[in-house]
Amino acid sequence: HERGLMVAFEAAVAGGISIIKVIREGLSGNRIDRIIGIINGTCNYILTLMLEGHHSFESALQEAQRQGFAEADPSFDVDGIDAGHKLTILAAIGFGIPLQFDRVHVEGISHVTLDDIRYAAELGYRVKHLGIAQRTPAGAELRTHACLTPVSALLANVSGEMNAILIEGDAVGPTLHYGAGAGAEPTASSVVADIVDVVRALTTDPGNRVPHLAFQPKALTDLPVVPILEVASANYLRLQVIDQPGVLADITRILGDMQISIEAIVQKGASQGGKAVPVIITTHRTLERQIVSASTRIEALDSVVAPITRIRIYPDGA
Repeated sequence: HERGLMVAFEAAVAGGISIIKVIREGLSGNRIDRIIGIINGTCNYILTLMLEGHHSFESALQEAQRQGFAEADPSFDVDGIDAGHKLTILAAIGFGIPLQFDRVHVEGISHVTLDDIRYAAELGYRVKHLGIAQRTPAGAELRTHACLTPVSALLANVSGEMNAILIEGDAVGPTLHYGAGAGAEPTASSVVADIVDVVRALTTDPGNRVPHLAFQPKALTDLPVVPILEVASANYLRLQVIDQPGVLADITRILGDMQISIEAIVQKGASQGGKAVPVIITTHRTLERQIVSASTRIEALDSVVAPITRIRIYPDGA
């Protein structure tokens, strides 16, 4: 900025969607209130194979690698790091805050099993890996993790390696942007668009150019980032418990002690020859610190034979 140079990075987020220019220029007349989207094509491809092809996570990952959608070391994608980097950029441009990846809560999808995909479908949801940046009275929430998304939601119906980003502004309301998030030609499309912009701006006074992060450096604000333990969300819990009297009573008592309201509870049948049965619980919105504490207490019960799988439920079906 001080030297009057341009920084162009359209292809860094969502491949060919041109989402950077949409936020920086097309929606410049809005205060951006939230940005929510599927911004990692590898995760979405794997979750689609698990849903439509009944693959396990491991099998779906191998297929993604064979198709070129996942690296030999896939951790950058499946652990949510790539999505966290992209969300950092989107939040900076949308909210006028500094780039701060270290304040984004990052989770991946490796804990999601085929059973979770099936149970979510029975409950009317699809599992998607979402990046979420939204304003709240306490500050900005910045997080990437798996979510149960209602099947009626547009984001729930984005399949394969495709990306989709919902942006909500105070004037325009919600807008949805969909397209190829990766691949040679979609990425090249954004790179070439950046080159064209740079060439067009060569004769423009640097002070009249659109700032690369949408806001002049002096206009960036230090909007507080809400710690993940203070974020509220509804939750899906999958437990493996010994099928004996009193187990559900113990679990619900702990949830009640932590002021966690249960929306639904379902006990599934045991697998052939198995003594443990899966129990599925969905909760109403509760603070992260409450559900974490409750999960720790529940896992300490002798009747609970495996760690709890927890997936947040995106509450309002973006």
